[in-house]
Amino acid sequence: MKKELLCPKCGSVMLTYKNPLPTVDIVIRNQGGIVLIRRKNPPFGWALPGGFVDYGESVEQAAVREAREETSLDVCNLKLLGVYSAPDRDPRHHTISTVLIVDSMGTPKSGDDASEVQVFHRDNLPSELAFDHGKILEDFFRYEIFLIG
Repeated sequence: MKKELLCPKCGSVMLTYKNPLPTVDIVIRNQGGIVLIRRKNPPFGWALPGGFVDYGESVEQAAVREAREETSLDVCNLKLLGVYSAPDRDPRHHTISTVLIVDSMGTPKSGDDASEVQVFHRDNLPSELAFDHGKILEDFFRYEIFLIG
């Protein structure tokens, strides 16, 4: 969508574009399960760790940073699960999320935007997950079954 603005210096018409925001979500494998955070900020609920990709940062760098900020975990073995881009996946604005599967060691501790962090297994996931994270986890578990054979 185009929107016209006036240049504050010369008064000329400038075109700006409203584009989706790039984000990253991370499926962190830890202690035989996956790490979820309870969000401190709206929208509340349990979610995969993740966040916005900063300017000048790759998706992979953002995943490593967000994992560290929200769970205190260092991650490795980054693999692409998929890209999720439904315009309504985030109630705040249109985002496009690159979802990575990563491995980690250690005990997760909540930080940054996480009020709580916990390792869950497929059979004890919270019933309500934020955003489209239920769909992402369905895809992840299908992927894991495919790998196992």
